[in-house]
Amino acid sequence: MRTLFQPERRLGYRILRWVLITAFTVGLMIGSIQIFIDFRTVSNELDERSQQTLALVREAATQAVYSIDEDLAEQVIDGLFEQHSIRGGEIVHPDGMPLARDDRSLTDSPYRSLTDVIFGQQRTYSVDLVRTQGDERVKYGELIIEVDTAPQATLWLERASLILLSGIARALILGLVLYVVYHLLVTRPLFRIAEDLSSVDPADPGQHLLRTPKGHDRDELDTWVKATNELLTAISETQQKHQDAQDRITRLSRYDALTGLPNRDMFLSLLNGALENARRQRGMVAIFCLGLDDFKTLNEQYGFSSGDQLLQVIAERITNNSQDNLVNGGRLGADQFAVIQGGIRETYQAAAMAEWLLHELSRPVTVSGKEISVTATIGVAVYPDDALQSDRLLQKAEQSMTLAKSEGRNRFQFYVASVDQAIRERKHLERDLDMALAQRQFHLVYQPQVDMDTRRVLGAEALLRWHHPERGFIPPDEFIPLAELNLSIIEIGYWVLDEACRQAREWMDQGLALRMSVNLSPVQLRQNNIVDVILGILRQHDLPPSRLELEVTETSFMQNLDDAIGKLSRLRDEGIRVAVDDFGTGYSSLTYLKRLPVHHLKIDKQFIRDLLANEEDTQIANTIIDLGRSLSLDVIAEGVETEEQSVYLVNRGCVMAQGYYFSKPVDVEQFQAFIDTFETTP
Repeated sequence: MRTLFQPERRLGYRILRWVLITAFTVGLMIGSIQIFIDFRTVSNELDERSQQTLALVREAATQAVYSIDEDLAEQVIDGLFEQHSIRGGEIVHPDGMPLARDDRSLTDSPYRSLTDVIFGQQRTYSVDLVRTQGDERVKYGELIIEVDTAPQATLWLERASLILLSGIARALILGLVLYVVYHLLVTRPLFRIAEDLSSVDPADPGQHLLRTPKGHDRDELDTWVKATNELLTAISETQQKHQDAQDRITRLSRYDALTGLPNRDMFLSLLNGALENARRQRGMVAIFCLGLDDFKTLNEQYGFSSGDQLLQVIAERITNNSQDNLVNGGRLGADQFAVIQGGIRETYQAAAMAEWLLHELSRPVTVSGKEISVTATIGVAVYPDDALQSDRLLQKAEQSMTLAKSEGRNRFQFYVASVDQAIRERKHLERDLDMALAQRQFHLVYQPQVDMDTRRVLGAEALLRWHHPERGFIPPDEFIPLAELNLSIIEIGYWVLDEACRQAREWMDQGLALRMSVNLSPVQLRQNNIVDVILGILRQHDLPPSRLELEVTETSFMQNLDDAIGKLSRLRDEGIRVAVDDFGTGYSSLTYLKRLPVHHLKIDKQFIRDLLANEEDTQIANTIIDLGRSLSLDVIAEGVETEEQSVYLVNRGCVMAQGYYFSKPVDVEQFQAFIDTFETTP
């Protein structure tokens, strides 16, 4: 439709061009006719004036020739020359002898070369000089005059030019007026209709119908627009019917007729797409093969119709779910289904999905007024650990399901036994984690934060520890991600805050002006009531807000920056200090730091560990120190383990630190002992 907007291709411009040409031609023709008529008029006037001149002096000329009075004849001739157009005149006897004669030069005119062709250079007029004697008229001579045509012709030529130009101008103006009227009534509405046509989607012409131009209701254009819209609507309906037929054919070939789920071939195609996406993102994909337990018996007991309804309910449950990373499901056979889970990073996420599927499928189903209980057994295979190709991955999931069915019902089985065992242990740990808080298996330890220059203890970071009754000490890196995944970190985090504030108040009562630092999980920060909970704990222990510092990681506030800034700003306004933990390992940005209400930056221990030994880590640590200084933020170095690191940091302007060089995380009694020793040692 690009040519629609090229001016030389528009009908209006072509009409304008032809209107101007026609108007010019008509104006030229009319002007020429008027000029010709004016020429005839001027020529006749020239003849009439000459005849009038002859009639005026004929009596005097007749008297002069009758009396053979040369003086009178000369007077008559001189009188004729009072008229500028008279070039010559003479009075002659009948025998041709002149009685009086005179002439003068032709008028000098710039247009004479043109006017002489039209009017002639001069015109000659004569009249007989006669007298009546009795009944007889006697001719005594002849009066002849020569008239110069230039004066009258020049006026005619100037007037003809004006007539021609004004005629053409009037014709052009009238043509333009007619064009404007035609443009407003026809070409502009047509162009707008053409624009509407150009925006019609060929794939769905009935979606965008034409509009009747303003002022053209119930006329020919309105009739045309309505007829075109009816045609577009009919085309759209035809295309939709054709597309519906194609969709039905596609669905029959790719989807299961009973459940509407993708069949095996279509499911493998979807799985290929999920695997390709995982390759690009270096992620994992889990595939679950579900087999209903003893479905044959259910069919025999309740009938095949009820069995079909049951399959439809199962299909709906595995597709209408609240799991964001559940890509798609399919039906592999009579009572077998498959589900794809993408966007995972750990295999225990696949185990969580398998448990969710078992729970969903085990819920009673009401079919034909009867409540039916059904269970399923699931085989799980994971990309890329178990297979790289979609068909091989599906095959291993089906093998795992078969193996699981041989050992029992209502359970899931991973393809690799070792991974399966690890997942089961992790799930067991997750169940133990849910009971750890209630059974008082958690406790806090405190790592001092010191001023290396003045050798004063400024505060302590409260760190959570879990002592399992059977497994002993479990590292935080192992159980905290699980707690964040199942949201138990919320309750655990509140306990940590409460215990840390209680201890800070106890130190305050002992005269120790220490600041308590507590890590705030990203899950906690996302809670709507987190600010009120923290302020409530402070009020409960009567602890001044300035004695509490909350440590948040960069990833915590980057998930929802505006929300995090709002909550942290409220905490800062109450007097609570905020520190960015593990700074330099996430999305470090000066723009974010300027917006965040923070007081401290904590250099991650991975940059301190190789300080002075690794040039890149040393440069990063220096940059963070300089950045903190430029933003008026205190910088704390984590993981200081040697005297050399301590000396270097002090010389670079970072005097606050914590690490094993000063003290490992210790209990309350050991912390008190450390204060006494550290602050008294020079």
